[in-house]
Amino acid sequence: MADNSFPLNRDRFLALTALSFAVFLVANDLTVFPAAIPTIELEFNSTITRVQWIINGYILVFGVLIIMGGRLADIYGRRRIFFIGAVIFAFFSLLAALAIDLWMLLVARALMGVGGALMWPAILGMVYGLIPKEQSGLAGGLILGVCGVSDAIGPILGGFLTEYASWRWIFLLDVVVAALVCFACWGAVADDRPENISEHIDYLGVTTLAISLFSLLVALDLAVEIGFKSPLVVILFIVTLLFLGGFLMVERNVGSDALIPEDVAKNRWLIAACIVTLLLSVVYFSMLLYIPVFLYKVRGYSPTFAGIGLMPMMITYGLVSYISGRLYEKLGAKVIIAAGSLCICVGMFMLSHINENTSFQELIPGLLVVGAGIGFAFSTVTTAAITNVASARSSLAGGIIYMFQIAGGALGLGMNTTVIAMSPDLSVGIDRAFTINAYLALIALVISVFFDDRKVSNAQS
Repeated sequence: MADNSFPLNRDRFLALTALSFAVFLVANDLTVFPAAIPTIELEFNSTITRVQWIINGYILVFGVLIIMGGRLADIYGRRRIFFIGAVIFAFFSLLAALAIDLWMLLVARALMGVGGALMWPAILGMVYGLIPKEQSGLAGGLILGVCGVSDAIGPILGGFLTEYASWRWIFLLDVVVAALVCFACWGAVADDRPENISEHIDYLGVTTLAISLFSLLVALDLAVEIGFKSPLVVILFIVTLLFLGGFLMVERNVGSDALIPEDVAKNRWLIAACIVTLLLSVVYFSMLLYIPVFLYKVRGYSPTFAGIGLMPMMITYGLVSYISGRLYEKLGAKVIIAAGSLCICVGMFMLSHINENTSFQELIPGLLVVGAGIGFAFSTVTTAAITNVASARSSLAGGIIYMFQIAGGALGLGMNTTVIAMSPDLSVGIDRAFTINAYLALIALVISVFFDDRKVSNAQS
């Protein structure tokens, strides 16, 4: 039986605290900007379609490069890659804050995604490396708990800074926090740079996969506006498949230097975790978008209070993420992921009865149930994926999981928006979209039943 004691000495406590702020920095940047979009649109006399690329451009670059970030972290040292990513992130945040026109802002914001893609898998690897494997559930609980808190604070913080200072202070705050996090991690996190580097980056694999992923994410994004039958969207899907095929051919021929080595690509645990993450991310991102939209457009809430409407889900998400980390070693991944998927399924069915007369108070029970499900599922599936590959691959596994989360979000946005656009009004559309999402969570539940809680033999190496 595993020893449940967790020796949290001073050095480990300081390192985990510093990395928690690093998690907050990256996670918060995904939710802090929606409240600022209308103000930026007005200042630069632009359109919402163009300004929304402040969010979309960052997510595209982040999602495309995150696997490379994970591979770099595993090969050259997570601490080193984290600092490189943080410097890139802070530098382009400063340029974004000083932007004199919209194009300068959009380019700087997209290049922030390069820094984020280097930082995030490195952070995951460092956190899991600090916590003993027999207590690995705590790492997932800590990371996703902080993510839940940052996701909840993001819309409120973005709205507050935009309303009482300037949207530019969102970027300036990123610079300050990045500097503080680097200072804290420099002294608290030990250097993990490998002495002998035997593997190298497969640049042809990076290029083919990047083009494939970029084409897929752009296609999903454009499908929201011009439809899945548009020739441009169809061409982008074809490009996605062609370069994905090219990527698979390249990987087959490069051996141990492959961007996704064979032991990772054939890991059944990781494959199942990626599918579950994809399905549940469709649900999660649809909630992030359409609950505030419903409260703003149908119920007449202000933008700030519409963002606050997500608080019941986000707070529950953060709290349950920590609890699920404590339960991981006692119950195993299968039970917790199944319970999370079930909660999300039930919660989405509860929310699918939405109509124009539905009050915020009536939404709260469904939001709480979905938040609990996300807290159980996301932290556990991340821990399961990372701990079921060799420890030298942990940052890569974390990057792959997050790539599927980004892809699920893009897919969810396209699918849900299409369903809503085909409906007679917004309320009916959200009702239909959330019903479909509930069935996707049900599929994730079925997949989770087949999870094997036995760790692979090389997970400890």
